[in-house]
Amino acid sequence: MGRSLEVSKSRRSPGQSYEATFRDDRRWIGMTLAREVLPGRIYMITRRCTQRQFLLRPDTATNNAFVYCLAVAAQRSGVLILFSAAESNHHHTGIYDPHGTYPDFIEHFHKLLAKCMNSLRGRWENFWSSEQTSVLRLVDSSDLLDKLVYALTNPVKDNLVAKVTDWPGFNSFDALVTGESVSAIRPDHFFREDGPMPAKVTLSFSRPPGFEDMSHEEFSGMLRSRVESVEVDAEAKRCARVLGRQSVLDQDWRDSPCSRESRREINPRVAAKNKWSRIEALQRNKAFGNDYCRAFEAFRKGIKDVLFPAGTFWLRRFAAAVCAKWPDASGAALA
Repeated sequence: MGRSLEVSKSRRSPGQSYEATFRDDRRWIGMTLAREVLPGRIYMITRRCTQRQFLLRPDTATNNAFVYCLAVAAQRSGVLILFSAAESNHHHTGIYDPHGTYPDFIEHFHKLLAKCMNSLRGRWENFWSSEQTSVLRLVDSSDLLDKLVYALTNPVKDNLVAKVTDWPGFNSFDALVTGESVSAIRPDHFFREDGPMPAKVTLSFSRPPGFEDMSHEEFSGMLRSRVESVEVDAEAKRCARVLGRQSVLDQDWRDSPCSRESRREINPRVAAKNKWSRIEALQRNKAFGNDYCRAFEAFRKGIKDVLFPAGTFWLRRFAAAVCAKWPDASGAALA
């Protein structure tokens, strides 16, 4: 293991932060840092296909399966879908998590879609990349709007199509502008006809928090304006023609981009343009990590009644760990 990941084999000293602990002995706490899961937060979920392959290349069956699995996972977990866009080898999906259950949503959605698409493609290997799913917390409404526009205009900025509406894959832009729901039928290439899965599902997109006071016309007009601005800017910077809708449809799902893949980049957990909102969110993440590590050290030594911080998810769910109660917006504790 490289020195940046393992400075010392010794255990954490009492004053050492959890970031240093993680670097010093990755085996001590596991392969990934614990995430604070609290109700009432907004996230953008991103995950890409294995080897960057075009396993989500748009077609009728793929678009239907994506919407179906997304709607079923949202209904099971109780999260609200704010936006979603699927490119050929990854997706961006914005959610509002009112109950602190987004890990359930990620598990259901990605597992269901992977099995469904592998059945369609005749594959048996892993569908998603082995890297950890990107879960980006969107702190303020302005950060949410930026990521919403970013996700919807991805095909334009990637020079695949000139307009968002030209993209042949699933993109929630039209649904957000019109206020209409989208429907999908149960994919017959994977699910049993007499099974427990619903024959048809409907997916509605919730109004993003922070924009409740706007009328539908005001919100859709603002969204159209932001998307059109990106389209115009991309056209001005473009040096060659876009790939085009038909060329996207003609791609082989076994192919992958020719561009060089970026590696060892930072995987942010917080998006906040406001300096003080960003500092507050990062400090909270650090405090949660420190508290979690101290509790985990005691827990693995057999002290089962040690108190874990609020927001601990996996150990509370599967190991009966004792956790502090969730605070609500007013600072009161929730059961």
